[in-house]
Amino acid sequence: MLDTIADIWSDAHPELVDTPGASTDGLSAAALRRQVTSHLRHEGFTLVAAYASGSMVGFGYAFPCTPEYWYGDLLTEIPEHVRAGRLMGLCELAVTPARQSQGIGSRLHTELLKAIDPDYASLLVRPDNTAGRTLYERLGYTYAGPYRNEPGGPVYDLLLLKVDNEANAQ
Repeated sequence: MLDTIADIWSDAHPELVDTPGASTDGLSAAALRRQVTSHLRHEGFTLVAAYASGSMVGFGYAFPCTPEYWYGDLLTEIPEHVRAGRLMGLCELAVTPARQSQGIGSRLHTELLKAIDPDYASLLVRPDNTAGRTLYERLGYTYAGPYRNEPGGPVYDLLLLKVDNEANAQ
């Protein structure tokens, strides 16, 4: 399954896979495999997948996490009421290009919210990921600040969502 997930991720992110230096920034199929394997250890790790004609066409995964773990250096800039709520870190959400813009990403996102039941969800997105940003903004995410996983690494936008648990329960 890990290879299928990496293939879907690569297909959904050709701008990363085909960019010189992307693997140096940890943006490669091999890096994704290592990331997923590492994240499996988190309690509550949840992976959802979408299938069409017997083949996986999309996936998403997330896990409950502490504000200290997720927000890092931005922690003090996150409002206290947000830090006090149950948090879901959305790590990856990808759909094959042929199946994008058909609501699959939104449905995968909803299933993750149902499974984890957070008060808030947060994710990192590259500032130049227009398709991803469009989806996340449509889902209600707002910009919380710039975020860097490691010194010298790429800068991401940290996005935050106040979850409507009643709407997701349906």
